[in-house]
Parts: sequence; structure tokens; C-alpha cells
Amino acid sequence: MADDRTDVLSLITAGRDREAARQGAGLDPDHRDGGPMEPLAQFEELGHSLMPVIAGIDPAQLDDPTPCAGFTVRGVLEHMIGGGTMFTAAYRGEEPAEPDFSDPIGGTQRMLGGLAEAIFAPGALDQTIQAPFGEVDGTTFARFVVLDGLVHGWDMATATGQPYDPPAELVDAVDAFARQALDPLRDGETFGPAVEPAAGATPIERLAAYTGRRPLVAT
Repeated sequence: MADDRTDVLSLITAGRDREAARQGAGLDPDHRDGGPMEPLAQFEELGHSLMPVIAGIDPAQLDDPTPCAGFTVRGVLEHMIGGGTMFTAAYRGEEPAEPDFSDPIGGTQRMLGGLAEAIFAPGALDQTIQAPFGEVDGTTFARFVVLDGLVHGWDMATATGQPYDPPAELVDAVDAFARQALDPLRDGETFGPAVEPAAGATPIERLAAYTGRRPLVAT
């Protein structure tokens, strides 16, 4: 299994995400699924949308506010590092390492690579995961991970003035999952009450509003 994980990580590092997802799931690299978007495909597309936003953050913007209430850009990155470190360990069946916040931008990029390696590992989605909100199967937890990452991407892009246009198929799949799963998790902190989206809001803006995000107010 160690060799399989190394091969998957090598493909991810080389930008060959689709092959990595297929190999991690034990599928033929040339196989193409039909039907609803599966969690590995969601995670792959999330990476394509999220990584450019993270790479595009100017260190001078780290202390700027975001639409994620109470979080600066640095705070969102550190939240993602901390959460992603725990998620990676959960998929590997290990105790989480102490998260390293010394390099928020680079650390988030490295964390996503390690998390991808863990999620793409053979059998990862078949496990029972001990999530912060209780035990859940690995497939469902992967969907939560994608939801979290997709919306935090919008937080950071909005805060730093970057474009953010995830694929419609990804946003539709994540939005449908959020509307099934989110309401019991609304604690006013992780997820606040849904907000009415602005007229003409894009799909990702509607999803962000559903998770409780409000547009930034210019000062």
C-alpha cells in the first residue's frame, strides 16, 4: 500500500489528478464514470479550483477579513491546515500530527496534497471515519471535506479579489449535498443560519449564502 500511496502522490504532484484519483480508487485510468459526480472526482475538481486561489494570495493580504465570520485570510488557511491534518489522519487511521502554521500559504498547499493521498488510497472511502460530528462513512466524509474546501475557496477568493468559478457540475453536487446534510450542523460558528443570496448570485455565491456567509462590507 505504501507504494500505491507514493504513486498516487507522484501523480498529484505532477498535476495528473484524474489518474491519481483512478489509481487511488483501484480503477482503470481510462475508465469514465457516468451519473452523479463521485467524491473522488469532486475532490479532483476542488483541487483545480482551490489551488490557484491559495497560490494567488499575497502575504500582505493574510490579515484581511473574509466572509467567514471572525476569520482573516490567515485564519481560514490555519483552519484548513488544522482540519486537513485531522482529516488526513482519520483516513489513514493514525493520530493527527501537530499542525504547522508557520507558513500558512505553503502549508495549506502541502496539506491538500497529503489529504488527497489519503483520500485516494485504496479502500479509504470504505472506512468508518470518526468525524468532529460523530462516526460517518468515508464517502460521506469526503463530501463534507469537499463542501468545506469549496466554500473556503470562495472565502479566500472574495477576500483577496481573485476570480473563483468552480465547475457547475461540482457546485451543483456540493450544493445538493449541503441541503441534505447541513441543517443539523448549524451551530452559529461552523455553519450559521442560511442567508438569502443576492439577486443574480452565481451558483457558488448561492452555496456560500446557504452555509451562512454574508458578503464583505467595504470599509
